[in-house]
Amino acid sequence: MLKHLFQLPEHINASTFKRKALHWASSFERTAYYDNNEYNSNKYSRYESLIAAGAEQVLELNAGEDAFGNLENFLKENSEKWTFGYFGYDLKNELENLNSANLGELGASDLSFFVPQHLVILNKDCLTIEIKSKYPKKIWAEILLTEAVVESVPEKLGEIKQRINKEDYLKTVKCLKQHIIEGDIYELNFCQEFYCENAELNPVKLFARLNRLSPTPFSAYYRSKNQHVLCASPERFLYKSGAKVVSQPIKGTIRRAEDIIEDEKLKSILLNSEKDRAENVMIVDLVRNDLARCAEIGSVSVEELFGVYPFRQVWQMISTISGKLDKKNDGLSTIKAAFPPGSMTGAPKIISMQLIEQYEQSRRGVYSGVLGYFSPDGDFDFNVVIRSMFYNSENKYLSFQTGGAIVYDSDPEKEYEECLLKAKGMRLALNVEY
Repeated sequence: MLKHLFQLPEHINASTFKRKALHWASSFERTAYYDNNEYNSNKYSRYESLIAAGAEQVLELNAGEDAFGNLENFLKENSEKWTFGYFGYDLKNELENLNSANLGELGASDLSFFVPQHLVILNKDCLTIEIKSKYPKKIWAEILLTEAVVESVPEKLGEIKQRINKEDYLKTVKCLKQHIIEGDIYELNFCQEFYCENAELNPVKLFARLNRLSPTPFSAYYRSKNQHVLCASPERFLYKSGAKVVSQPIKGTIRRAEDIIEDEKLKSILLNSEKDRAENVMIVDLVRNDLARCAEIGSVSVEELFGVYPFRQVWQMISTISGKLDKKNDGLSTIKAAFPPGSMTGAPKIISMQLIEQYEQSRRGVYSGVLGYFSPDGDFDFNVVIRSMFYNSENKYLSFQTGGAIVYDSDPEKEYEECLLKAKGMRLALNVEY
């Protein structure tokens, strides 16, 4: 690919340029836009923004079509090239003896990856454009002449419905607590779907609004023809640099407050919450076990336990686990070993996924899967697809899901309130009241 370095003009700051590049890229049928939102609290963040547009090659498959095997071949055929895409949650069925029979109205593929024709890489100090079919300077001029995407709310939005009503949600949490009492599981992430039919909206403009209201280090807009993912994720699934792999699961959430003193008090409450610390340490142990399947013996360690980090609407408890890959394992095998993200399943993992299928009423699809990229050197970075909206522009179906970890001492009412808190960013973007 042709490559060229550019400097932003003095009258265009990084934020404006990103919105111009997003608008430009979204006109292609295949788009991946990843935004760090100038979040400086994570030492593993490699890029401020990656913008991939147009597809040189595409791979889209569903669980049961040997998605992982085909992706392995796809990556080998396109070695030394960038590859962008996602692994949907239901690919679990290829890794374990599991199934997915719940309702799914979006119709998105379980696996979607593409090799881009055009790639824009924005960092603090430089901007790089890599081009397959046009000269970089021409793309540079096209982006600068493009209007910055203007955010908007949906033109037509009906009632936001819940797939599980509050009464049934509370009953289900009690059932899951009984599974914990009986020793089937220690913890389970139980999710519910909010949805709207016949929604008319511009997904790029809606994402721009979501990204402003809920700026996070793993924000993303991903388009595959009529399927759109609008992601405001704060969570990293798995990062690889050379032989080092890093996972940063989130367990523990509390709201933010406008008053500084109250906000710090809430942070302290989360940090010292026995329930949240118990949830977090269970997932840390699960992730340690997942990474140990591919790492050198003795190399898996917890770099940080119970870190509390600020986001626009919430404080989050985040832990960091790392390891060194042994020589017989590559990046894809590591992803398979840790997939789906333990923070979105529970422990033990397989029985948790079986109970998720039994008690949830919606197919998760891309939600609680992972979205990111493979770089030409074989490294990668993938988020956990949470705090996200999904839109099928053909059947006009809009969906988002939220969930929380159910443990022995969970209060069903408080778990329900946490689901609503996690939906706050999406509802603000949609301009919808609770």
